[in-house]
Amino acid sequence: MYAILDIETTGGKFNEEGMTEIAIYKFDGHTVVDQFISLINPEREIQEFVVKLTGINSKMLRNAPKFFEVAKRIIEITKDCIIVAHNSLFDYRILQIEFSRLGFNFDRNTICTVELSKQLILDEPSYSLGKLVKSLGIPITDRHRANGDALATVQLFKLLLQKDTEKKILQKTIKYFDKRTEKEKIEKILNELPTSQGVFYIHNLKGLIIYMGRGINIKSEVNKLFTKQTKRTLKIQEKTEAISFSKTGNYLFTKLKYYSELDSLSPKYNFKKNIKLSKENFNNDDFIIIEKGREIEENAIILIENNQVTGYGYTNLAYQENNLEILKKVLTPFDNSAISKTIIKNYLKKNNVQKIIRL
Repeated sequence: MYAILDIETTGGKFNEEGMTEIAIYKFDGHTVVDQFISLINPEREIQEFVVKLTGINSKMLRNAPKFFEVAKRIIEITKDCIIVAHNSLFDYRILQIEFSRLGFNFDRNTICTVELSKQLILDEPSYSLGKLVKSLGIPITDRHRANGDALATVQLFKLLLQKDTEKKILQKTIKYFDKRTEKEKIEKILNELPTSQGVFYIHNLKGLIIYMGRGINIKSEVNKLFTKQTKRTLKIQEKTEAISFSKTGNYLFTKLKYYSELDSLSPKYNFKKNIKLSKENFNNDDFIIIEKGREIEENAIILIENNQVTGYGYTNLAYQENNLEILKKVLTPFDNSAISKTIIKNYLKKNNVQKIIRL
């Protein structure tokens, strides 16, 4: 069962809006079986641009019921229903705000017909309700009024149900109020992560890296990130589509890889950390640092030449380490040699490495 609805509001600051009109059509997948339409007195001012857009003004709402007077009816008509709306994030948020003001948690699963349309009706120039229904030949009256937009959404949703013949796309677009889909996705991702030391990369739906992290246990670090409830971590969790990783084998390589790539990749949700670059030179002009590798019998190599970081890499073959020309072909340059040099110098001051070979 579905509750297809549209809501008009006062506008104003985010999460401070008030509802001015609501229309709900209870839909069983074939026909409308119940409906509720009402103006609402928001008990707050309506933004001027909203008045011009909807035609709803404060005078019209003076004798309209306040939200608490219609709350019970909304609960009844949406009970055991999935909320359906064109941009359901907005309408569902407004409902939750109004109910929270009454001290009530309003929890429903939701479907967004914008998201559903993008998957079932391809290559439309616009997915706004007005332009989309016009493109599909669906009549719409009283645009930007709750009843007109809700009725158009009913017709649009009927069409989308017909197009989703196997009902697989519909099921995938349901957003559960208990976030079970997101939890299942994250659990699957976590199960595929190693417990090794290294750097991890969080990708969004487009494949872009939106966050980088590091640690001695990649799986544990990601798990910590997904149990935090800050505004930033909730955004990261919401946008995570995949996580890739790079094992490093030791702390020095983890730090080098993280900071050099953080500077070049600039992920959206990482805090920028400026490293004070060192102007000092290494004590020895040319040498090789050997640290623990990613696997047993593998070595992690850093080559320093002429007081510059030439590159890094991994090898488990002694003749590669002992033949400089071959070693140079194996190594990979760091993305930011200035940062790399500073990190290595600071690390060598405080820590012992596995071995240093002077050239």
